[in-house]
Amino acid sequence: MKEMMNKKYLQYIEEDKKASSGYYCSGWQSLNPYNIDTEIWKFQKTLRMCEYFFSTKSKSPFFQLKKLWYAWRFKKLSIQLGFTIPPYVFGPGLRILHRGTIIVNGQIGSNCIISPDVVIGTKAGFISMVPTIGDHVYIGPGAKIYGNIVIADGCAIGANAVVNKSFPEPDTIIAGIPAKAIGKVNRSLKH
Repeated sequence: MKEMMNKKYLQYIEEDKKASSGYYCSGWQSLNPYNIDTEIWKFQKTLRMCEYFFSTKSKSPFFQLKKLWYAWRFKKLSIQLGFTIPPYVFGPGLRILHRGTIIVNGQIGSNCIISPDVVIGTKAGFISMVPTIGDHVYIGPGAKIYGNIVIADGCAIGANAVVNKSFPEPDTIIAGIPAKAIGKVNRSLKH
């Protein structure tokens, strides 16, 4: 299978694996029924496989069968974990911190860390007015981000923040209802 996959998706899976090193499991560890983080990793890997299979053109019946199998598995894991995350929205290096409701519409850069109960949505009545979120952004639990806005690289969005305006300044700490800039991210603490 790896021989068939293009380099972009192999790179995405490798970057996701690095970002998820705290919960990525393989071998016998992945069979532990008490390790719920394994399910998140399976979801992320299936997400990337769907991105690969649905962006690759092939008329091979075997390829089409695998494409349908990954789509079915993706849907099953999405429902099981409470995620509404479509393919092609996250760059490489995605880290989902915990299972729970996560709804995503928009474009999110690389190395994003996303917490449970996050909603990244459209402006009411405008399906194409979605947020654009930069690289290395942390999104805290319960954050709501919506509308045609831009969040710069390196920002940290606090728990339960309601973000409905752009924050174009990199490395900004964003918190509150409605959200406002409350400080700068300490670069020496970034991973």
